[in-house]
Amino acid sequence: MNVAKYRDILDENLLQSAQDLRLGRRFTFQQDNDLKHTAKITKEWFHNNSVTVLEWLSQIPDLNPIEHLWRDLKMAVHQFLPSNLTDLERICKEEWQRIPKSRCEKLVASFPKRLMAILNQK
Repeated sequence: MNVAKYRDILDENLLQSAQDLRLGRRFTFQQDNDLKHTAKITKEWFHNNSVTVLEWLSQIPDLNPIEHLWRDLKMAVHQFLPSNLTDLERICKEEWQRIPKSRCEKLVASFPKRLMAILNQK
């Protein structure tokens, strides 16, 4: 995905998702230091839309719980070996829906423990 596509995704989804989740305008967005996340056009989008972005150190292991969910999804989808983009999209949606809420809750609850482990290593 390129920078322009990422900005389009933000434009089409982020503020509406925050509204749907009843976060209002006072939320902090988390992302890693991928080049498309730190590009000038992306930073301008956040500034122009008054979105606060969590500062993320470049050398810190990824603590974002979504990364664990992406891994779960990737492993589940890989078992089906989709043969085309339509199958891939369908399988991704089906498998995403199968991820239990308890998995998300467990990942969020484990954050302090994972953070402390990183702090103890530094």
